[in-house]
Amino acid sequence: MLTIDRAIIDAIVAHARRDHPDEACGVVAGAIGSDVPRRHIPMDNAARSMTFYEFDSMEHLRVWREMDDLDEEPVVIYHSHTATEAYPSRTDISFAGEPNAHYLLVSTREPDSEEIRSFRIVDGVVTEEEVNIVDATVKA
Repeated sequence: MLTIDRAIIDAIVAHARRDHPDEACGVVAGAIGSDVPRRHIPMDNAARSMTFYEFDSMEHLRVWREMDDLDEEPVVIYHSHTATEAYPSRTDISFAGEPNAHYLLVSTREPDSEEIRSFRIVDGVVTEEEVNIVDATVKA
């Protein structure tokens, strides 16, 4: 199960809406081994495509080095689908290189709503998982 702060989900959806009709992409970093997404890092889709995303190679290197310096890892890797459901494509599956990451997809095909789903992708096997959105800014 992916548990994620509503503010981060809102930022991801806003990024997806802003980049529409191109796919948006990015990472949510968290402390190594924590499985807790804490820091949203929107990235540029170097492909500038409605059907494909690709991290810019220099930005990718910079972000991964920054996470390494902060003892973080990519807890969530996200991107949007602009005309299809929020399910990994064959290309998404073949490029999934972080076996411990949650792969979050946001479909922006409907103008007034979005579909948000999360998957684990390991060795080409896709497993959907529940998304638990919490309001971490509210203290109990």
